[in-house]
Amino acid sequence: MKRVVSISLGTSKRDKVAEVEMLGESFSLERRGTDGDMIRFGELFTELDGKVDCLGVGGADIYLQVEESKYAFREIKALIAGAKTTPVVDGGGLKHTLERKAIEQLTTEGIFPLRGKKALIVSAVDRFGMAQALDQSGASVVYGDFLFGLGLPIPVRSYKAVKILGRILLPIITNLPFKWFYPTGEKQEKRTPKFPSYFLEADLICGDWHYIRRFMPDQLPGKTILTQTLRAADLEFLKGAGVKQAITTTPVINGETFATNVMQGVIVAHLGKHPDQISEQEYLAVLDQLNWKPNVITLNA
Repeated sequence: MKRVVSISLGTSKRDKVAEVEMLGESFSLERRGTDGDMIRFGELFTELDGKVDCLGVGGADIYLQVEESKYAFREIKALIAGAKTTPVVDGGGLKHTLERKAIEQLTTEGIFPLRGKKALIVSAVDRFGMAQALDQSGASVVYGDFLFGLGLPIPVRSYKAVKILGRILLPIITNLPFKWFYPTGEKQEKRTPKFPSYFLEADLICGDWHYIRRFMPDQLPGKTILTQTLRAADLEFLKGAGVKQAITTTPVINGETFATNVMQGVIVAHLGKHPDQISEQEYLAVLDQLNWKPNVITLNA
């Protein structure tokens, strides 16, 4: 059995283990939260190195990316340095393939045609594949990087502007403390609603779940949420907020979904190659084998 372990800076309350059959192989999938403890986070990468088939970075990114340019978070890169043998992924391989494909499938399969609709993506640099696909979807898009990443009342309304700003700001941002830009530990459970009008004017709200949950208003009647992973408690929260439907990009396993870093870990472990050696075409070929499609969960009729 191949073993994939996600080590997260998030709360340990969301920890779980599942055994699944995929691609003709057995996998043990595990999530371990460190409650924002940076030291423990780094220690686990050292402890598990060489003992599992792939390690995932949860509740954080190793890289932010705009087009072909990648910028590593210096702090995260240093913390995972103890993994010298086992490959480490942060979900980027799926964010740029599976999530781009999911946006396209919303229209091609009639799930949620986007032309003429309004969309909000809470952070484009975290999910540039999704941002690219939204730009090409015919929707009117607000890219929330300044709004929710930096707390500035500046909505970005073109992907061209995202590319320009990304190349200017990401070399600076990725050298600053990670916690300045993303909630860790128990902070992931706290909500600080911000700029509600951009949520309320959007038909589709998409991107990282922790960002969405943290900044969304208490009520989002009739909205559609597209994100990577939702637990049963998250679905109840969205139902209480009046959300019409939730769409997840990763498959449901034991009634819930695992994060993109875990599912990328499955593909890396299956291929037996270092992530840097796996092309976008190889990811897409395995995704075709898996036949993963957006999972639509109706919450309020």
